[in-house]
Amino acid sequence: MTVFESRDKYIDRRARAELLSGVGAGVLGAGLALLFKQFLGALTVPLLVVGAAVHGLAMYQKHHLDASRGAAGRRWVEWAYWACWLLLLTLAGYVVVAGLIRSPNL
Repeated sequence: MTVFESRDKYIDRRARAELLSGVGAGVLGAGLALLFKQFLGALTVPLLVVGAAVHGLAMYQKHHLDASRGAAGRRWVEWAYWACWLLLLTLAGYVVVAGLIRSPNL
C-alpha cells in the first residue's frame, strides 16, 4: 500500500464517519422533537428553515473546500451531496405546499 492509497482510505473512512455522524444527529434531533412535541409544535417551520439553512451552508462550504484542493472526490460523496440538495428542496416544497393547504387565505 502506498502513502497515497493510505491517504485515500483515510479520506474515504473520514467522509463515511461524517455522514454517519450527521445521520445520527438527525435521528437524535427527530427523537428529541418527538419527545418535546407539545413544546416545539409552534417552532416547527422556523426550526426546519434554520436547520436547512445552516446545514445547506455548511454542506456548500465543505464541498467547495474539498473542490479547491484539486483532488477528485469519491463518487458516492458527490452523489450524497447532490441527493441531499434534492431532499432539502423537496422538504422546502413540502413545507410550502403544506402551509398553503393549511392557510388557503394567503
